This record gives sequence, structure tokens and C-alpha cells, in this order.
Amino acid sequence: MQILSLILLSLSLAMDAFSVSLCKGLALKTHLAKNAAVIGLFFGIFQAVMPVIGYYLGKGLVQYIEKFAHFIAFGILAVLGVKMIIDAVKGGDEKLSDKLNIKELLVLSVATSIDALAVGFTFAITDGINIFISAAVIGVITFAVCFGGVFLGSLFGNKFGKPASVAGGCVLILIGSKIMLEGIGII
Repeated sequence: MQILSLILLSLSLAMDAFSVSLCKGLALKTHLAKNAAVIGLFFGIFQAVMPVIGYYLGKGLVQYIEKFAHFIAFGILAVLGVKMIIDAVKGGDEKLSDKLNIKELLVLSVATSIDALAVGFTFAITDGINIFISAAVIGVITFAVCFGGVFLGSLFGNKFGKPASVAGGCVLILIGSKIMLEGIGII
């Protein structure tokens, strides 16, 4: 996978967590840097681990679906992208409490990284993917985006959450389209 595609994919995957980070930044009043680091670590770690899990689950199925892998990858990424866009348009941002706690962060981290699990599955059926480098890039970018999201949320509110999710959904659809077009030999 080219580095630009991986960076765009990582940014797309981070958009749900970014939206939550913006909302959390709105509610947090004290220890902003510490809380931003904790939130970024939770989201970053989950976004990095989930593709690895999806990758190894997908590797077990590759021999059965190899001929259709590019269509499956497109389908998964397109559905995730459309879901992100619909959630953003419908107002999928939830209200968050003003307290930072482990249970809440675990639930939010899992909820925002389910799409990363599906992306890991697509990595398993795509040639030339180093899952550990890809997972590390996804995790680091998610950490940075969420760390900044907490600060942006505290400064500007959550007005950027919906456009970011729409943009992330569009990028997922475009990456899925690229995988499919490569698979059928158009590009």
C-alpha cells in the first residue's frame, strides 16, 4: 500500500474518534493536555489493534475468496464510508459526560474502531500490505488527530465533527474504489 493511501485511510478511520474527541473537548474543563493524551492513547491503541485482529481473521478466509477479494474490499469500505456519511448527516454525535473514565473510553474506543477491524480484513485480501507498519501508522495518526480534537473541541466546539466524518466516509469509498479498479485491471 502506498504511503499516501495509508495516511488517507488512517485519517478516514480516525474521523469517528476525532468527532468524539471534539465532543469530549467541549466537556473537559481541567487538565486538558493530560486528558487529550489519555483519549488519544485509547483511540490510537484500539485503532491500531483492530486492523491486526481483522487481518488475521481475514487471512484464514483468503483462500476461499481470493478471486472476489477486490469486490469484497470495495464493498466493505464503501459500506463503511456510506455509514459514516449517513451518521454525520443524521447527527450521529452523541452527548458525552464531562468526566473522563476508563469504562467510557473503552466503550468509545471499541465503538469507533469497528471500522478498523473491517479494514484489517481488507488488508488480508490485498497484496503488499505489511499489517504491523499499517497498524502503527493508523494508531499514531489516530492518536494525533484525537489529541488535537480534544483541543479543538475545547476551543471551537463540535462544528467540525460532521464535516470531518463526511470527508472520512468519502475517502473510504474512494480507497475502496481504487482497490476494486486495481483488482479488475483498470488501474
